[in-house]
Amino acid sequence: MMLRSIYSLQGYTVQGTDDQVGTVYEFYFDDAAWTIRYLVVDTGGWFSGRRVLLSPAAIIRTDWEAQTLHVSLTQTQVENAPDIDMDRPISRQRELEYVRYYNWPVYWGMSPAGAGAYPAATSTLGLEQAQTPADAPPGDPHLRRTREVIGYYIRARDEDIGHVDDFIVDDAAWTIRYMVVDTRNWLPGKKVLISPTWIKEVDWLETRVMLDLSKVQVEESPPYDPDSLVNREYEGRLYDHYGRSTYWQNDQQK
Repeated sequence: MMLRSIYSLQGYTVQGTDDQVGTVYEFYFDDAAWTIRYLVVDTGGWFSGRRVLLSPAAIIRTDWEAQTLHVSLTQTQVENAPDIDMDRPISRQRELEYVRYYNWPVYWGMSPAGAGAYPAATSTLGLEQAQTPADAPPGDPHLRRTREVIGYYIRARDEDIGHVDDFIVDDAAWTIRYMVVDTRNWLPGKKVLISPTWIKEVDWLETRVMLDLSKVQVEESPPYDPDSLVNREYEGRLYDHYGRSTYWQNDQQK
């Protein structure tokens, strides 16, 4: 498991079993579990510039040096996938179309703990559980676009401190471990990492993230270097600074 920047993954080649199918454009994440549910793949000149959704469950291997994600799909499968309207929220009905088309495992209806372990935990749920639209929870499935959320204001308990600049994702479970916060407009110019578990509330209409942290805590946080991979030693210092239990300790206790 490695922690990767979402921004750095944009532009990665998506390689099918027989041919290239496109490049990574952005991601949709679940705002309840903070887990990546779909990659948005720009098919470029292959299929008249369509953008399609692919589940992380389709990824079979990642070549980090070649910046390539290998998926268990053919070019024809991707070409014939259901269309997606990027200007409208993705409904559960739309997700069901993709689940049925690709025979993907479903992720909804799981416990919050299981929902974050993608794709491994979802492999126990089959297509038969998504055959009937009535089986699906109604309403908005809480999917958010990473490009849309980047730029949201970040507010500590006492005042604004910066904006969302990027996300750091676990490349095994596809869970968002941190938001990258750029503080240069409010604090001495540096970037810091904030765990989603330290968020008090997100106002999606006002595009603002409220933290359960003070300005001073964030100001004195260990700085994040975008040119370096996030390692366990840095994470340990980060959690010690905020006096919080680490996610790997919490995972071991479950």
